[in-house]
Amino acid sequence: MARCTAPVRGHSSAAAAASCPACRYKSSGYGGYSSYRPSYSSYSNTSSSSSGGGSSSRSSKPRWSKSSSSVTYTSSQIQSLTPIRDAVESKAAIQPDVRDAFLCHAWADRKESAKELHDLLEAAGVKVWFSEKDLGLGVPMMRAIDKGLANSKVGLVLVTPAMLERLPKESVADKELSALLAGNRLIPIVHNTTYDALRNVSPLLASRSGLDSSEDSMTEIAEKIAELVEI
Repeated sequence: MARCTAPVRGHSSAAAAASCPACRYKSSGYGGYSSYRPSYSSYSNTSSSSSGGGSSSRSSKPRWSKSSSSVTYTSSQIQSLTPIRDAVESKAAIQPDVRDAFLCHAWADRKESAKELHDLLEAAGVKVWFSEKDLGLGVPMMRAIDKGLANSKVGLVLVTPAMLERLPKESVADKELSALLAGNRLIPIVHNTTYDALRNVSPLLASRSGLDSSEDSMTEIAEKIAELVEI
């Protein structure tokens, strides 16, 4: 008697079942072969190995990413952005007319990296609360973040060397920063520096994983933010 060549979970496809000497004469629905799919993690819609040797760190897509999107994420990015997406959906349900994102940056970056990110975000369809357009001079940085968050789905903090110099001078109480982070709507974007450097200046802000321009280009970061805030 012919023996089935299927693995424990069954054939991976109807074609594989048709090639099996034991199962080729059975219906295409046998054992659920035609419907079997390998299991994936709960946060990813797709997964595949990279061309470099088996790692799949760049092949995942979060639940809010459209099937037609070409943007890919690391597993750690999906893990850190998922609570923020949940907060975005809750915020949009309560305040549907708020802006998409509030961009906080150091004054020294206003005409360079901050403007670059702002322009890329707007090109991607994100409505940005930008201090150069929307906030008055002399407002303390973290107070501006608090106000901006109240009127935006998410807050983006562009962490640059200039920002690292400015953070210790803001004299913000830990409890105030904790309150902002607890809302799951604050995303650090590290640019031309590192999370280790941020951790030395603000351990609380560094405790919130975000995006890093050493991993993604600024264009890719803008695209990920655009997907994150789109409802």
